[in-house]
Amino acid sequence: MKKVSFAEFGGPEVLQLIDAEEPHAGPGQIRVAVRAAGVNPVDWRVREGQVLGAHPIELPSGVGLDAAGIVDEVGEGVAGVEVGDRVFGEGSSTYAEFAVLGAWARMPEGLTFEEAAGYPSVVETALRVIREVGVRPGQTLLVSGASGGVGSAVLQIARDRGIGVIGTAGAANQEYLRGLGALATTYGEGWVERVRGLGRVDAALDLAGSGVIQELVELTGSPEKVVTIADLGAPEFGVRFSGVAGSVPAALATAVDLISRGRLHIPVEKSYSLADAAAAHADSQAGHTRGRRVLVV
Repeated sequence: MKKVSFAEFGGPEVLQLIDAEEPHAGPGQIRVAVRAAGVNPVDWRVREGQVLGAHPIELPSGVGLDAAGIVDEVGEGVAGVEVGDRVFGEGSSTYAEFAVLGAWARMPEGLTFEEAAGYPSVVETALRVIREVGVRPGQTLLVSGASGGVGSAVLQIARDRGIGVIGTAGAANQEYLRGLGALATTYGEGWVERVRGLGRVDAALDLAGSGVIQELVELTGSPEKVVTIADLGAPEFGVRFSGVAGSVPAALATAVDLISRGRLHIPVEKSYSLADAAAAHADSQAGHTRGRRVLVV
């Protein structure tokens, strides 16, 4: 099969499309013929060799956590899913023609493979950081870097729970944030005062790693009310860095529920081929994403 791999840590150029042995489903796993794979910031952070609190990476390594596809192998002890089912979920080395998943759910009706591949890690992360930051219904959550995949999920999940949201993003994404129910403002000089002008901030999330931790602490009044998924230096300010995944099966079940109720939709901004994985990483690292980027197999 074809698979994206890297043999050394570095920039997008280290990604190579190679011929590889097909993986097989072990106990408690399924294998899918991948139709699309989600591109997540964690993918290029791992590729760079960043230490994110996960297991050490052995080189050469595959890339990717999220996939949507058709089940073609069911491992021992797995029930409730059959060969031929359309599923989305999380596994390893999903930038490939076949991938093994350890967590999955049937795709909601009306969802394309490209769309479905954009949800698993994004929804798990969104649910986790909303929980960790402790924001409650009736309060207001500030989201820095709100227009990407995780931000899009956070805004919609928060609104579904009765939490007010303020989002910061580039000028081109202001209407997008408003369409998701957020009060929106731009980055850049004076952004703290612009946020204050939109109302009280009870908790804040840093999703972009753009060096705003001190300001978020100032706006919320406490480092305990701020969580980041993108700034490795945040613990110096007493702010929690959230990098370890929670329950992916529970997150997938929540995603299916929200999507089925019309409460969650994350658009696919751009699709790439497996051969263009390096370009997808470069674009992801450049930021200013609206929704998701995916690889199509």
